Amino acid sequence: MAVPLRIARAAGFPRSPVNNQPQLALIIPTLREAAGLPAVLERARYALNAVPIPWEIVVVDDDSGDGTEEIVRQAERRDPRIRLLVRRRERGLSGAILHGWRSSRASLLGAMDADGQHPPELLPSLIEQIRAGSDLAIASRYARGAALDGWSPLRRRISRASVRVSWPLIAAPIRPRDPLSGFFLVRRSCVEGVAFRTSGFKLLLEILVRGRVRAVSEVPFAFGARGSGRSKAGVRVAWDYVHLLAGMYADRFGFLPESARRLLRRTDYPLELVAQIIGSPERTSLSG
Repeated sequence: MAVPLRIARAAGFPRSPVNNQPQLALIIPTLREAAGLPAVLERARYALNAVPIPWEIVVVDDDSGDGTEEIVRQAERRDPRIRLLVRRRERGLSGAILHGWRSSRASLLGAMDADGQHPPELLPSLIEQIRAGSDLAIASRYARGAALDGWSPLRRRISRASVRVSWPLIAAPIRPRDPLSGFFLVRRSCVEGVAFRTSGFKLLLEILVRGRVRAVSEVPFAFGARGSGRSKAGVRVAWDYVHLLAGMYADRFGFLPESARRLLRRTDYPLELVAQIIGSPERTSLSG
């Protein structure tokens, strides 16, 4: 069941773009995740075939060299609504998503991981939330009815603390329970022309803080173990989250609150786990 945080005033769902352009562009960024990619693509295609809008799936691969390109080419031959973009000598989850969004004229933009932790079967529910009036629909690990399967108590504490630290940055009327999710849909009009970091992993948080979002809904899901590939987060990038928070708090308030300082001072939190909540200072605009 979806958990609406705020219902926007009545607004029509954007019309399909002309010239047979897709109305939804779902970006799946990949980095050495070939093993599970065929199943994820097939599940996503099956789920999107059930929705009443034109769509495309764009796989943005950071030059994995593991067969990802051929897998997507084969999928593209079966269904031309699936296509591939390859970035050479570039890394960064947010940057890959933004690269994919800029390649499309779709009015609705989405992001989903390729590792099996994000169930594609949730896509129709997310789309329905947008059609109901939301600007942003989030697949949430913390909305009522969600679950964190297989997470240790320590990882749960780190994740929840990371979420709480981000909340003051987000305007109360649109503040979701899970602002760090990597699975979401957003109207293009909310992010067009906004400058975002390209090397981070938490694009949703920046959209909530910097985007033109007025209505948000969350759809709960069970977040389980990684099905394939390996985490893109490393120890170094855990420290990048310090800079992300500090920069955002400085922009909004001019200081870093004590709650954030306490989280960042914790020495008993393994950096590999803290790295799940990262960002970096490089920025790019969706329109350029």
